[in-house]
Amino acid sequence: MPLLDIAGTNIHYSVKGKGTPIVFIHPPTLTSVNFEYQIEELCRSFQVITFDIRGHGRSQYSNEPISYQLIVRDIIQILDHLHIEKALICGYSTGGSIVLEFLLTSSNRALGGCVISGMSEVSDKLLKNRIRVATKLARAGLVSVLAWSISKGNSNNQELFKKMYKDAKQGDSRNIEQYYAYSLIYNCTDRLKNINLPTLLIYGKKDSQFHHYAEILHEELPVNQLEFIEKSDHRIPTKKASELNSLISQFVNIHEKK
Repeated sequence: MPLLDIAGTNIHYSVKGKGTPIVFIHPPTLTSVNFEYQIEELCRSFQVITFDIRGHGRSQYSNEPISYQLIVRDIIQILDHLHIEKALICGYSTGGSIVLEFLLTSSNRALGGCVISGMSEVSDKLLKNRIRVATKLARAGLVSVLAWSISKGNSNNQELFKKMYKDAKQGDSRNIEQYYAYSLIYNCTDRLKNINLPTLLIYGKKDSQFHHYAEILHEELPVNQLEFIEKSDHRIPTKKASELNSLISQFVNIHEKK
């Protein structure tokens, strides 16, 4: 996994495959390992780009506080470095909010978006409380606790758990805390109507807590496709990888022809 120096901060990224570029964005604490199954399968037809957000995994600590705008700028720097004009921007959970911010502020660099179990705002009490607890754990320097719990929940076998945990526990508590905290204040719902690029929305049928967010995006985004994966909860990239990869492939192929 190569390094890219962005204004003095080293960002770990990977590129695999050829074809339409697809960028994947991970949520707090987790790393690009979260998309191992997307890299393995989608690279056969597309160019798959993953990276560790600043202060996460093998990316360096960021003196500049983590915000979605900063992450968007970093993605653009990676695309520039790879001489890629436009890419499909995909994000899982909190990473889905960054997809929306990218489409709102840098639509000229996007082919479209894919929001996986994501949201335009955090409005329900349960999710707010979960994020607040994670923020407090990060503030207390308990990254290994967060890394173990989240990696365990997102992995579907022991081998993947070990990989996810190994990278996640390397994260810097300060940047992880900032990422969680920013998700609590971010809200782009009233701007969704300004996104005119095609957006694929993917949610787990069993992830009822997030169905409200799916409805918001489906109602407000001018051009979107909403899909629910049967027998799936929130953790789609690892627990329902084949179904997710198939939906992304179909989406790209359809919009490439337009």
